[in-house]
Amino acid sequence: MSGNKLQYKKMPLEELVVLSQQNDFKALEELIKREQKNVFAAFSYLCNKRENASDLTQEALFRVAKNIQNLKNPKLFRSWLNQIVTNLFYDELRKSQKKVETISLDEETEGEHPIKFQLPDKKCKPHEKCVSNELEKIIKNAIQELPEQFRIAIVLREFQGLSYEEIAKATHSSIGTVKSRIARARGKLQQDLKAYI
Repeated sequence: MSGNKLQYKKMPLEELVVLSQQNDFKALEELIKREQKNVFAAFSYLCNKRENASDLTQEALFRVAKNIQNLKNPKLFRSWLNQIVTNLFYDELRKSQKKVETISLDEETEGEHPIKFQLPDKKCKPHEKCVSNELEKIIKNAIQELPEQFRIAIVLREFQGLSYEEIAKATHSSIGTVKSRIARARGKLQQDLKAYI
């Protein structure tokens, strides 16, 4: 039984997608397990509340499980997944814009405790880890301050590794618009992070 599980762990992503589409639940489980960190990372940079990032991650992974059969080309899994992430983020934005801003003062302090998302550990010493965690919080806050179109473009490019074409498709924009948003987001981040980097 455990040998069987190992087999799934070693499988390429595309193979897991194909098996998941054939109702292989162990493959789907491995696929979800493999992708959940990336999805959570994307949402944690897009949303400024941890609960929102967690809820949206669960919803995105649920949609993957529910709709994997609809994916025509398994090679395009990552693009398809990032389309789900993008759509959920925009839905969340629309919802929060509809709710007229009635935030209690208690909730306001939530923003002072940014999400602690661990970037891959590069075996640094405790004091270095402390500095990198601090810097990560500063970067995350700077990203969250960007207008949403810039934020989604930079997160999909820098953290999800999508091409300009894939981002254009995910955000229903032209490639030129995507390039411009990413350039402007990078410029704004450089300006905001000048003191730290």
